[in-house]
Amino acid sequence: MIAPTYDIERYIERIHSGPVAGIDEAGRGPWAGPVVAAAVILDPSNCPDGLADSKMLAESRRDELALMIRECATVSVGVASVEEIDKINILQATFLAMARAEAGLKARPRVCIVDGSQKPKLTARTHMVVKGDAKSLSIAAASIIAKTVRDRMMRDLAAEHPFYEWEKNKGYGAPAHQRGLQTHGVTPHHRRSFAPIHNILYPQVSKAS
Repeated sequence: MIAPTYDIERYIERIHSGPVAGIDEAGRGPWAGPVVAAAVILDPSNCPDGLADSKMLAESRRDELALMIRECATVSVGVASVEEIDKINILQATFLAMARAEAGLKARPRVCIVDGSQKPKLTARTHMVVKGDAKSLSIAAASIIAKTVRDRMMRDLAAEHPFYEWEKNKGYGAPAHQRGLQTHGVTPHHRRSFAPIHNILYPQVSKAS
């Protein structure tokens, strides 16, 4: 696994003479729960070892790194709710969460570098980095923060709705989640605009189409 570096941030800092924030999200694909974004401004002289794409890390390691990031970096989290996802679609809700994360930073970034290819509307100048969580330390840190925050939210929701095993599948369409939907139906935390949930709620419409 190739480790991310601070090279992108260092290059941008030379050009724009200001702090760079990495931004990433967690939770675009699940059938339930909010989408969460994080914005992180790292201090390259005081950066935790082992930062990487959150998907490549064990949950326990992500939790350790999240604590370390919060101790040495400027961190902000933005959330878009299930209701917002259903109202404006998951892409726009993701952009909304990213904008909220940027707005919550105590230090204003001159530039935001964002994982992916689809650009959100942010206050700062924005650059997209495809597979950025594997290339940029700041984006990797943001991916860890976003993932750990959302996982904790899903564990809390699982305590209220124990039949879907969200503490394990985090709202994705895993077999246990599907069995929960079959036996206990749709909760207020399910994304009604997503086809698997929409088809449960409106089976006649699904058959007709």
